[in-house]
Amino acid sequence: MTRLLVHVEGETEESFVNEVLAGHLAVHGYASVAARLLGNARARSRRGGIRSWPTVRRDIMGHLREDTDGIATIMVGYYGLPQDGDGAWPGRADAPMQSTELRAATVEQALLDDVTGAMGAGFDTRRFVPFVLMHEFEALLFSDCVRFADAIGQSQVAGPLQAVRAQFATPEEIDDSPETAPSKRIQGLVPGYGKAFMGILGVLEIGLARIRSECRHFDDWLVRLEQTARLATGPAP
Repeated sequence: MTRLLVHVEGETEESFVNEVLAGHLAVHGYASVAARLLGNARARSRRGGIRSWPTVRRDIMGHLREDTDGIATIMVGYYGLPQDGDGAWPGRADAPMQSTELRAATVEQALLDDVTGAMGAGFDTRRFVPFVLMHEFEALLFSDCVRFADAIGQSQVAGPLQAVRAQFATPEEIDDSPETAPSKRIQGLVPGYGKAFMGILGVLEIGLARIRSECRHFDDWLVRLEQTARLATGPAP
């Protein structure tokens, strides 16, 4: 059995891993599953915004070298990834030119290539499983608008939320405009929306099975993690 560390960008994602994913993935063979905030997020003087890629890569590589039998994954929202300057994330500038379904995959492959190159010859690529949420955590809440609305005690917003959901083939296609990103749409319908509290309540009420059925890319990530737990005990290819 091996250990899994999920590098996340915020406290909501940290709670999601520890309260929702950990129990599920433990069943698939991980000895432990835990979340770690990227770049010492709790110590930031200003909350919000993902850290620069060099800083994040240092975190990931430090873990991979510290726990030589462990698996690292990362859970970050596409919406907020820097795409230019010294802090740019690999693949992010190229991703908008791809179809919606390929944007996350473009960034994920670039992240894997970058970490693999930095780790050097002999690195087992199965030990790093990058994941980019499309477009941010709140997209998952559109997997079941009725259950989300009930979970936060505001059943009256179920209809408007469902009207948004109906415009897209999947919640993961809800766009990344500053005005119409998933979180912005929820904030417009739910005054005082608190991601850390209401978001987790919603996910717990909706359930992983429903989210996986609605969000194919999210499901693909969990499938990879489930398979990696089993593969980790065998020889590298």
